[in-house]
Amino acid sequence: MIETDRVLAARQPQSIVAQSANMRFIELSLKGAYVIQPQPHSDDRGLFARTFCAREFGARGLAESFVQCSTSWNAHAGTVRGMHYQLPPSCEVKLVRCTTGSILDVIIDLRPSSPTYLQHVAIGLSEKNRLALYVPEMFAHGYQTLEDGTEVFYQMNEYYAPELSAGLRYDDPKLGIKWPLKVSLVSERDRSVELL
Repeated sequence: MIETDRVLAARQPQSIVAQSANMRFIELSLKGAYVIQPQPHSDDRGLFARTFCAREFGARGLAESFVQCSTSWNAHAGTVRGMHYQLPPSCEVKLVRCTTGSILDVIIDLRPSSPTYLQHVAIGLSEKNRLALYVPEMFAHGYQTLEDGTEVFYQMNEYYAPELSAGLRYDDPKLGIKWPLKVSLVSERDRSVELL
């Protein structure tokens, strides 16, 4: 299921949308996952927008603190990174935004008791739309770059634990992810993950 900017705009009246003066929280079809839309204040200089507030996140039951931040720069359009997650006891929440270029970001629900187990949602993130994707614990996460020179910024609420790092195959037919571009680059690690 792909939820682009246009689809998000169309479904907002039916979705759970909470708005503050600074951010809009749009719950996706996978419960607990949100698109967070900054509400910029513009003037002749440009704009200013809040992208995180522990109080506002906490009021919605979302992670209030992040212990690590990472960035990934991608030289070529079509690059796929993912689908990654961490196992208990180091499950992590991610807050992901695209700061340069654009991506199709995909998350997969891996909570065995969830009615949307193994279902996925895809969201377009770009430097232009300034959206962030809130990825709950026990969700696999990955993306495809849609432009050369794309950079992605992550905040995580748990430290990286390589011994608990896991993944799903980006091209697993059981997941049915439709990447918009021909896949141009994938790491050997991501390519060697076993199919479900």
